[in-house]
Amino acid sequence: MDLEKIKNARTKYIGKNIIYFKEIDSTQKYSKEMVNNNLKNGTIVITDNQTKGIGTNGRNWYSNIGKNITMTITVYPNVDVNKLNNLTIDVARAMQKTIQDLYNINLNIKKPNDLIINNKKIAGFLVETGLIKQKVNYILIGVGFNVNEVEFNVEIKDIATSLKEEFKKDFSREDIIVNFIENLENVINNLVN
Repeated sequence: MDLEKIKNARTKYIGKNIIYFKEIDSTQKYSKEMVNNNLKNGTIVITDNQTKGIGTNGRNWYSNIGKNITMTITVYPNVDVNKLNNLTIDVARAMQKTIQDLYNINLNIKKPNDLIINNKKIAGFLVETGLIKQKVNYILIGVGFNVNEVEFNVEIKDIATSLKEEFKKDFSREDIIVNFIENLENVINNLVN
């Protein structure tokens, strides 16, 4: 994983601080534990091997080593909670736009938090918030994206896919992350303004 390439994205704060783990149980869990310990705005916690990723309805998110995007982004937007009504869909749209812009591939959004291609899940997003009264203290944006995965667990092989599985070539995780965090920062800035 080329962290410098990610840090050089055209963002003001998302991705300027990256915490990388070769292996971790869950980037979301780690970010939640660290969010009140001076985790900088826009910090990305990312791993090449997530052993207990969190999927929809608390299910596991499977990912083989070094093949996919498994990360959590922490932001402190200081907005009213009512502004977050469509945030999960907006995050999915940011990734949808990324893949369209980079590769001219159209992914479909399946509410509330998945991206689909050929009726199979290729990405999922887990958005969690911490509140103080009606104000948002923090947002954790978990991203699981099957990029170069070709081996799927028997429990999900009929319902999951990846870019490589669909198009029979390798894709750059870093290019996807850079473009995504640039799009995501626009989404977050629109919440605040």
